[in-house]
Amino acid sequence: MPRPGPTLRLARFVTELTAPAVLVSALTLAVGWRSGRGGVHGLAWGLLATLFVSGIPFAYILGGVRRGRLTDHHVGVREQRRVPLLIGLCSVAAGLALLAVLGAPRPVLALATAGLVGLVVAVTVSHWWKMSIHSAVAAGSLVVLVLTFGARSLAAAPLLVLVGWSRVRLRDHTVPQVVAGLALGALVAALVFAPLR
Repeated sequence: MPRPGPTLRLARFVTELTAPAVLVSALTLAVGWRSGRGGVHGLAWGLLATLFVSGIPFAYILGGVRRGRLTDHHVGVREQRRVPLLIGLCSVAAGLALLAVLGAPRPVLALATAGLVGLVVAVTVSHWWKMSIHSAVAAGSLVVLVLTFGARSLAAAPLLVLVGWSRVRLRDHTVPQVVAGLALGALVAALVFAPLR
C-alpha cells in the first residue's frame, strides 16, 4: 500500500473526480445539451442517455460492493470486472435501442454507440489484462469534447496526464495499462463518435 501523504490524497481525489461514471455522466449531459442547442429538450435526451450509459451500470457496481461481491466501486480486481462490464454493455445496448426508437439526436446516439464499442473492447481486454478504463474514458471524453465544442476543449488535455498519474500513483495500474487506455479511448471516440455524430 502506498505511504499516506499529500500526493496520495491528491491521487485519490483525482481518481474519484475522473471516475468513468462521473466523466460519462457529465459528457453525456453536455452532448445532449449541445445537441438540443442548449435547451431543456437536449438536456432531457442527455439525462435519459445518462441513465443507461452510467446510472444503471454504476448502481449495479455499488450493489456489488454492498453485497461484498466487488471489492470497491472502481472494480480494482481484474477478475471481478467481467460481470459489471457485461451489465454495462447490456444497459448501454438497451439504452441505445430506446434512444433510437424515441428519435434521439444523432450526437447522443453516436456517443452511446461509442460507449457500446468501448465496452466491448474493455470486456475483451479485461479478460487477459487490466487496462485503465479511467484513462480510456478520459481520453475518449476529450476527443468527444473537441469534436462537439471545438479546439478550445484541448485546454483539458493536461488532465489526461493527471488521470494517468493518479492511477499509477495509487498502484491500480502500470504505465503501459494507462497508455493503452488512453490510446483505446481516443481511438474509439475518433473512429465511432466522429463519423456518426
